[in-house]
Amino acid sequence: MTTHGASVRDVSDAEFDAAVIRRSHERPVVVDFWAPWCGPCRQLGPVLERLAGQANDAWELVKLNTDENPRTAAEYRIQGIPAVKGFRDGKMVAEFTGAVPEAQVRAFLTRLVPSAADKLAREGAEMEQSGYLATAEDRYRDALKQDANHQQAALGLARVLIAREAYDEALPLLNRWPAQDEAKALRARVTLKQAVGDTDTAVLEARVAADPKDAAARYALGRALAASGAYDDALVQLLETVKLDRKLDNDGARRAMLDIFTLLGDGDERTQRHRRMLGMILF
Repeated sequence: MTTHGASVRDVSDAEFDAAVIRRSHERPVVVDFWAPWCGPCRQLGPVLERLAGQANDAWELVKLNTDENPRTAAEYRIQGIPAVKGFRDGKMVAEFTGAVPEAQVRAFLTRLVPSAADKLAREGAEMEQSGYLATAEDRYRDALKQDANHQQAALGLARVLIAREAYDEALPLLNRWPAQDEAKALRARVTLKQAVGDTDTAVLEARVAADPKDAAARYALGRALAASGAYDDALVQLLETVKLDRKLDNDGARRAMLDIFTLLGDGDERTQRHRRMLGMILF
């Protein structure tokens, strides 16, 4: 391995995994696929090396000679050089081909190198996963001060707010991304929880046992079970409600089932099973 400086080095096929994939879990790595005979490579290379030297270790530059290391070049389907690829957390996240202007290189680096908001959001996620929700909330809020439209931070803050039942504050965050899958699932969770107050499921179960055709009791029990996370049992009660009285609460049982399907996801076995049964009733 030839060393150019603290943030620039040459690597071979054998070194690529350690120098790029594993290293990118610690900081972003830019790979310059080049060859000595390539004129555009000689134009772009110094620009990348200069920017790497000015990066204060925010990212590293790795240079791979495609003539000497055809295996890696083939793996990444390098057809034209210079080809530049950026890796972060073990994955390629940005790329460009050709001796592009320096402004375009800088734009590429902006996409690759985590911003202050990115770092705060990542810290928030780590705190959240460790159970330190108050600290996670602080990190997510700090990230949103840096970037009000940071999706990861907004969704993370929404999760923490939902955990402490601050639904009115969580919903506006989720409504920024109506089509995003996690936002849709979290909105469904909030809808299910907001629909139920202090409910004694034992009382509702007794009502259903006493009168299996009591649609209102089944509907209330289904929503209470959904709010507590007992989704399979909830779907059973809500499906029975649809059978007994679809008009109850303006088709509320069916709508609650759809919320649970959204929360569980299309691939969940419970979603698939109860969606089939709901379809048989409706159609």
